[in-house]
Amino acid sequence: MVDDVIRQMSKKTWYKWSLYINIILFFIIALFIYLLVKDSIAVGASEEGGDLWLYVARDIAFIAVALALIFFQFFRNLFVMMRRAL
Repeated sequence: MVDDVIRQMSKKTWYKWSLYINIILFFIIALFIYLLVKDSIAVGASEEGGDLWLYVARDIAFIAVALALIFFQFFRNLFVMMRRAL
């Protein structure tokens, strides 16, 4: 089902979508790095801490997922280029 749609998609369209996805992922990373710094300062400034550490964990989780997707695409594309060159 979904595999058929991906197989029918042209390379040019796929590369265009991949570029847009990477741009969105970089904006997500930038946003959550900003939120991580802001939340880390809030945790350090608060005397009790409370549940503020959950915000830091949320920021780290989003950054980790976005970076994992970017690195997955990078290494996949690198593998494809190496395979074509050989």
